[in-house]
Amino acid sequence: MREWITGRNPVFEVLRAKRRHAFRLFAMRTMRMEGHLPEIFEMAKARKLPIHEVQRFELDNIERNNQGIAIEVSEYPYRPLDDLIKYSQSTGEAPFFLLLDTIQDPQNLGTLLRTAEIMGVHGVIIPSAKSALITPSVVASSSGASEHLLVSQFNLAQAIDRLKELDIWVYGLDEDERSRTPAQLNLKGGIAIVVGNEGTGLRDLVRKKCDEIMRIPQYGKIDSLNAAVAGSIALYLARQARG
Repeated sequence: MREWITGRNPVFEVLRAKRRHAFRLFAMRTMRMEGHLPEIFEMAKARKLPIHEVQRFELDNIERNNQGIAIEVSEYPYRPLDDLIKYSQSTGEAPFFLLLDTIQDPQNLGTLLRTAEIMGVHGVIIPSAKSALITPSVVASSSGASEHLLVSQFNLAQAIDRLKELDIWVYGLDEDERSRTPAQLNLKGGIAIVVGNEGTGLRDLVRKKCDEIMRIPQYGKIDSLNAAVAGSIALYLARQARG
């Protein structure tokens, strides 16, 4: 199956990551060669990728916010859970995973993937159903960060059991009667952070599987944080604790 990725940063990261098969590159005529464009064309030529100069309307037919460039590639390469675990073990660091429990908004998924990549998360696990998938819009909202992450589709409850076998502590991000702040938890060792659905939070079985429930302290007047923002804060605090 093929799909189109548009936008200069996403196209650049797709080519840089070299994880997808690329079929052709569309570039708008009379574009100024700035930003990542010279590198995009250099990588495309190195891969002997056909480059087509096209009119604006041809790119707009693919995606309105295209920034004058689009690449046709194979679908997103999800990985088996064991690949994520093996990669984590190869880093020499304590394990660091992100689990997303039925995140459904593509923008939220893209934001979380972007933060996960920047914070050095070893792998991301999403459910096999009832969850946003890594589509071209998610690649765009992650600014191409999704291309450098190892992402597995797996039953979350079973994934948590597998991670616990490896002495990884699992923190569900939510708020209930047993929730604790990051300052009250040990974020230095092997950990997995679980972010729940935008509206309903963590599913009951996933919540029960977590070792602890973590809440982000709030000091303002509104009573909740967006799932992507809360998850991003938690990942930053975990990375900070890990030094």
